[in-house]
Amino acid sequence: MIRDLLRDLAAALAAALLVVTAVLVGTVIQREDGTLYVGWPPLYAVAKPHVGAGTPAALAVAVAVVAYGPALAARLPWRALLAAAWATATAWTFSLALVDGWQRGIAGRLTTQYEYLRVIDRFHDIPGTLRDFTHHILIDSPGHWPAHVAGHPPAAPLTFVLLDRIGLGGGGWAGVWCITVGATACVAVLVTVRVLAGEVLARRAAPFLVLAPAAVWMGTSADGYFAAVAAWAVALLALAVTGGTGRTGGAGRTVEMGRAGHRVWAAAFGSGLLFGLTCYLSYGLTLFAVIAAAVLVLGRERVRVLPLLFAGLAVVPLVFTLAGFHWWEAYRLLVERYYQGAGGLRPYGYWVWANLACTVLVVGLATVAGLRRAGVSLIRQRGQGLRRRDAPGPAAEPRLALLVYAALLALLAADLSGMSKAETERIWLPFAMWLLAAGAFLPRPRAWLAAQATLALLLNHLLLTGW
Repeated sequence: MIRDLLRDLAAALAAALLVVTAVLVGTVIQREDGTLYVGWPPLYAVAKPHVGAGTPAALAVAVAVVAYGPALAARLPWRALLAAAWATATAWTFSLALVDGWQRGIAGRLTTQYEYLRVIDRFHDIPGTLRDFTHHILIDSPGHWPAHVAGHPPAAPLTFVLLDRIGLGGGGWAGVWCITVGATACVAVLVTVRVLAGEVLARRAAPFLVLAPAAVWMGTSADGYFAAVAAWAVALLALAVTGGTGRTGGAGRTVEMGRAGHRVWAAAFGSGLLFGLTCYLSYGLTLFAVIAAAVLVLGRERVRVLPLLFAGLAVVPLVFTLAGFHWWEAYRLLVERYYQGAGGLRPYGYWVWANLACTVLVVGLATVAGLRRAGVSLIRQRGQGLRRRDAPGPAAEPRLALLVYAALLALLAADLSGMSKAETERIWLPFAMWLLAAGAFLPRPRAWLAAQATLALLLNHLLLTGW
């Protein structure tokens, strides 16, 4: 046990050294030629120690989760745990955002020159705007889109257009939407872990998903909202491939099996719908296919799930294509636009590894230690028992390990692509949520949770983050 703890600490120390190296090397590069285009390498931030209205609340949430989180996660009824996880994650994210104040931390985040709310008026004719969308992606095109609008498919700005249409316009409502919806991502991960790897591991993961350093960027970022949509797509797929739940005897069993079948079909189709929406929220989230593949490997209902999954997956692309938006053409132009701006100047040789340092700051050192243990679990198991959620003994752990390593593989693919140089602390939030589940492998959770909370509080109070 002591040896394992020392190895955990060694992994955490190596990750901390990676961060320190990225800070030092990045500072030198930025001072010499300014090609990183970030204020506090490797983060898109500036150093500015400060406190705010959210400070007391953030401290209170952190202390409460560290002190009582593991015990409550183990004892609460499952549905109560899900509700508590969402409420606490929401409180944690809101409190951290409010350290910067309501305007800067929430209401003003999505109204800057790069953001979605700057283009609301240009969607007065939605079909016409969709048909014309690709004509404004390149930076030298007339009336070119702001960076974040050009960098995403139109479902991203369209979300805020629709919020505006129903009377929830402005940065305040947009920020509340992103935080409130984004906080449900932890619930989706918990649901997925429970059905694929068992309830024990899901309960152990819960405090780490709630008290995540990632909350610094979940509030307020549209990528937090994207993370939730992608997470629920995976959760519904996991429910579909595990065949639903519930057992009865006698005549009731036939009825229950029929209901379970309907749940499987609904979950599979709903998963496809959300995966399709995910791809039209962010081009890079097509990499969630890697996580979906892992879920299919761990499931047992693939044959009847796949047709409904693909049927649901076709809906959103079909709607946007018929409306005149062509995904592949837009992506081709996005790549060109990316290299017209800072993306073409930021050095790949630095960011290809400094992005991983950003990820360490997003997921925390506890997640790094958890990933080490997850890797050991996979190696020891060597694939045995991965197909049975209810298999006795250690089978549940390699199943969870496969899931988190699928997310890590997707993140690494995004890194190697060269299309994510800097700002990955928010861009990779959808992948980071799944890495956080590795906290379930850790003994002494309170100590690791304290480390997670401390990191988040230091980042939020010493730096001003933004984009």
